[in-house]
Amino acid sequence: MIDFNSLAGITAGEIVLSEYSGEIKYLITDSRKSFFASGGIFFAISGERHDGHNYIKSLYDKGVRQFVVEKDLEGFHLPDSNLLKVSSSLMALQAVAKAHREQFNVEVVGITGSNGKTIVKEWLFQLIVPYKRAVKNPHSYNSQIGVPLSVWQLNEQHEVGIFEAGISEPDEMEKLEAIIQPTVGIFTNIGSAHDAGFNSRKQKIQEKARLFQHTERVVYCKDHEEIDQYLAGKGFSWGHHVDSDVRIMDVLHNERETVANIRFGSDHVFKIPFIDKASIENCLHCITYMLFKGYDSLSIQEGISKLHKVHMRLEFKKAIHNSYVIDDVYNNDLAGLQIALDFLSHQKQHESKSVIISDILQSVADQEKLYTQVNELLKTANVTKIIGIGPALSRFKKLFDMEAYFYETTADFLKQHDFTSFRDEIILVKGARTFAFERIVRTLEEKIHGTQLEINLDALTNNLNFYRSRMKPETRLMVMVKAFAYGSGSLEVANLLQFHRVDYLGVAYADEGVILRKNGIYLPIMVMNPSEDSFEKLYQYQLEPEVYNFNIFRQLISFLGNRSMKVHLKLDTGMHRLGFEEGDIDQLIGLLQKYPNLEVKSIFSHLAGSDEATHNTFSKEQAAKFERLSGRIIQNLYKRPLRHLVNSPGIVRFPEFHYDMVRLGIGLYGLEANKLEQHRLRPISRLKTIISQIKHIKEGETVGYSRKGLAKEDMQIATIAIGYADGFSRAFSNGVGEVWLHGKKAPVIGNVCMDMTMIDITGIDASEGDEVEVFGEHLTIMEAASKINTIPYEILTNVSQRVKRVYYVE
Repeated sequence: MIDFNSLAGITAGEIVLSEYSGEIKYLITDSRKSFFASGGIFFAISGERHDGHNYIKSLYDKGVRQFVVEKDLEGFHLPDSNLLKVSSSLMALQAVAKAHREQFNVEVVGITGSNGKTIVKEWLFQLIVPYKRAVKNPHSYNSQIGVPLSVWQLNEQHEVGIFEAGISEPDEMEKLEAIIQPTVGIFTNIGSAHDAGFNSRKQKIQEKARLFQHTERVVYCKDHEEIDQYLAGKGFSWGHHVDSDVRIMDVLHNERETVANIRFGSDHVFKIPFIDKASIENCLHCITYMLFKGYDSLSIQEGISKLHKVHMRLEFKKAIHNSYVIDDVYNNDLAGLQIALDFLSHQKQHESKSVIISDILQSVADQEKLYTQVNELLKTANVTKIIGIGPALSRFKKLFDMEAYFYETTADFLKQHDFTSFRDEIILVKGARTFAFERIVRTLEEKIHGTQLEINLDALTNNLNFYRSRMKPETRLMVMVKAFAYGSGSLEVANLLQFHRVDYLGVAYADEGVILRKNGIYLPIMVMNPSEDSFEKLYQYQLEPEVYNFNIFRQLISFLGNRSMKVHLKLDTGMHRLGFEEGDIDQLIGLLQKYPNLEVKSIFSHLAGSDEATHNTFSKEQAAKFERLSGRIIQNLYKRPLRHLVNSPGIVRFPEFHYDMVRLGIGLYGLEANKLEQHRLRPISRLKTIISQIKHIKEGETVGYSRKGLAKEDMQIATIAIGYADGFSRAFSNGVGEVWLHGKKAPVIGNVCMDMTMIDITGIDASEGDEVEVFGEHLTIMEAASKINTIPYEILTNVSQRVKRVYYVE
C-alpha cells in the first residue's frame, strides 16, 4: 500500500506539509470530479486551458486533505493536510501508478491500435471474468491521465488486468508502458486515427508497439501487413495468411451471425453474433487471445455467444413524475459505477438521488468487502435510495444504511415495485448486461412520441473548450442559454456549464432564470428582457436584469426602494435594437450616482456584423464608440464593472475587443457563424424520428392535405412521426425537405402536417419502426436551413419542447 510519506521517494518530490494521517484511496485529477474527498489525493495539473492549482482551496473546503502540486501555494492556509511539491504533477501521477502496479505479480493484457481498443477490452473482460478475477479501464480511460487512474484499481484480489492505451504523438506510449507493464499484448489494427501526430504510418506502428517491448507475446492480425512486418518476431497471429498461428479457413455470413472456421492445432468452428467487419475483427482478436491462453473451444463459444455491441455512452433523459433517468446499463463494474456516480453527483436538478444497481459480476474473493465499498461510494455520492437487483445484493442488503429495496431478478422488480414512488428525483440505472436493465429504463422514461433530439454533451464540451482556447485566461465567459438553450434544453445545458465553471449565464426572460434557480443553478444569470411584472422574481431569485432605457431604470428604482440589485447596462453603439444612446450618457451617470443601490455588474453592447468581414470597419467603429461611452460611465462609478462586446463570431474574429468578458451563443451549439473555424466545432444535435406506416401509392394518386403530393408513377411512401408542431417547418413540403434513411435521402412528398410528414421511399429497403434522421451526422443543420432559405439558429430553436431530449456522454 502506498502512503503519503512514500510519495517523495516515488515522485522525487519534496514534502512541504505532513499533518494528515488518512490513507490514499482515490487519485483525483479533476477538481470537478472530487466527491470522493475522504481518502483522495489531488494532483494539481497545469493544463493548456485549466490549472488545477486554482481549485485547491475549494477542494480543501470539500474535504480533500492530500495534494500534489507544482507551484508554491502562497496565501493558502491548509491545516491538517498533506502537501507534496513536484516538478510535474502529471509525471507524479504516472509514477504513483507505476509504483502501485509493481506491487502485483499478475497477468496484464495491454491493448492498443487505431480502432477497436475499447471494444476488445470490454469483450475480453466479459470472456475472462467467469474464470478469473479481472479489472479493466473504465470506459475509454486510455490516455496519459486515464491509464494511471485505471491501473490504480489493481488490488490483491485481481488475477488479470486488461488495460487499453491510446496515444496521439510520439514518446507517449513509453510512459504508458511503464505504468501498465503488460505481460501479453493485443494490437488491434492500424488506421488513420491521429495520423497528424506522426511522420508516417510506420512511425505510428513503432510508437504504439512500444507498449509491448517487454511482453512475452502479442496477439494481432497477420493480414495487416504493416503490423506483421513489425511484430512477426514476437506475435501470436490470426488471419487468412497460411503462416498465421490461428488460421481463418473460411468465414460465412447470414442475417444474424458469422460462422468462422478456424484451424489451431485442429479445426474449430465459432459462431460470432455479429455480421459487420469491425465487430468480427474485434471478436477474432478475443478468440485468438483465449486460444493462446489455453481456453477450450466450448468455453470460448459460450462466452462469445453472450457478447453484445458495447453501448459506449451514458444517456440522461426525462423520466416519469418530473424525474430524470441516467441510463448506463451496458456493464457494471466498480470503476464504471464510480464514474456514473460522479456524473450523478453533479446533477443539480433534484436533491433526491436514487440508484438502481445489479450485482457486480466481478469474481472477487471477498464479496462482503466489495459491497461494503459499494455502500461507501453511494453514501459519498449522497445517494438517498438504493434498489438492488440480484442474489448477491439481496444477500448483503444489511450493508446498505439508506432507504433500500432488494429484488432477486429484474422481472421481480418490474412486477413488484411501486413506480409511482419515483418522483422529483434523479435515478441512475447501472446494471450488468445479463440483467437486461434496458427494460427498467423503458419503464422509467417519460413517454412522449418517437421523435427525439439527441444532444452530445461531449461535443458541447469540445465547443466550449474551443472558444475558451481563443480567450485570455483572465477573460470571463458568459454563455447564452436563452430560447431553451437554442432548443437544446436550458436546464441540462446550464448544469453542464456550471460543472465546467463558466462565469455567467444569459437568458431572455425572468421565467427562464427562475427555472434554472429552482433546479440548482447558482451561477450569476443576466436577464436580457426584463419587464416591470418580473421585478419581484428578479429580486427573489437573485437574477440580474439588463437595463437599456430610462423607463426600465425608473421602474426598477421605484420597485426596489432601499433594496439593492445587480444590473447590466446595455449601450446602443449601432445595432439600433436596445440600449442607451450617446446622448443619454450624462443623464445615466447622474442617475447611477443618485441611486447607488443599483450595482452595475457590467456594461455591454452588441456588434451588428461581427460574422462578416465586409462589416469590419463598422464593427471597429462600434468598438470605438463602446470604448468611449463605457469609459465615461466607469469614470463616474465607485466600483468598476465588467465590459463585454463580442458574441460567438466576435470571439474568433476580434480578440482585441474581448475586454473583461465575452458572450458565447450559437458557437457552443456547434455552428461557427464566420464559417472560418467550423472544422474545430462538433455538431451537438441529432434530430431523429421513426416510420409510423408504409404505403404503396399508384400513379396518379395524391398524398396529404390539399392533394399537393402527386404520384407521377407507382411509388412507396412512409409516414414519419414528425410535423410542424415538432419544429419540422411546413416550408419543407413538396420535395423541398429531405430526410436520411438507410444511407439515402428521402424527399418530403405533399404538405408537412402538424404531427406527421410523408416521405418518398421508393427504392429504399425500409420497414415500419425504422429510424429516420431529420438532421444530424448525414444531413446537417446548415443543409436543412439552406433548403428553406433560413439560418441554422431557426432550425435549432424551432425544435418543439414536446420532442424528447436525450443527453449523452461517450
